[in-house]
Amino acid sequence: MVRSFDATSVDPRWLDDACATALWAPTAGNSAGVRMHTIGADLVTAYFERATDARWRRESPRAPGLSRAGAVVLVTSRPQDYLARYAEPDKASSGLAARSAWPVPYWHTDAAMATMALLLLLDEAGWSSTLWGNFRHDRAVLEWIGAPDESLFASVLIGRPDGQDHRSASLDRVVPTRDSRVRRLEVSPERTP
Repeated sequence: MVRSFDATSVDPRWLDDACATALWAPTAGNSAGVRMHTIGADLVTAYFERATDARWRRESPRAPGLSRAGAVVLVTSRPQDYLARYAEPDKASSGLAARSAWPVPYWHTDAAMATMALLLLLDEAGWSSTLWGNFRHDRAVLEWIGAPDESLFASVLIGRPDGQDHRSASLDRVVPTRDSRVRRLEVSPERTP
């Protein structure tokens, strides 16, 4: 993830196509409840005015670099699309027509898959990006983009790095290795039918 950009604009038509390609990601029940809203370089400042507050923009050491992104993609989901889909006759027996019935809300899962697909497409095309979490101001952002009935999953900031990135303190944490987080299930007599 890159958190300081050089203000190089991303071609909006190319970005729209990349988002459409990323939406080939799996979608539960073919609900198609994930949306991607693209914001060009000319609207990045306006986006940050809604997605942050004046204090953050003034005090965060990352604010200047992030605000020079060449584009932003807002990934949203529509839980209502999943509830409607799982109320249809071929899915009704799942019992997932109510939001509270979902042990894992797949609108989040589908949004994550589409976001990962977009991040990989951006990297393949030579762009840098950062996944900027949705921690606050989501209602203001959704109102601004004209999607008040959607749920903001995350923002993807895109551009070219300027070499002034602020290193994340999270990188200093001791965490299990990637290899240690993979577990192969071995066949044993207790597991055979």
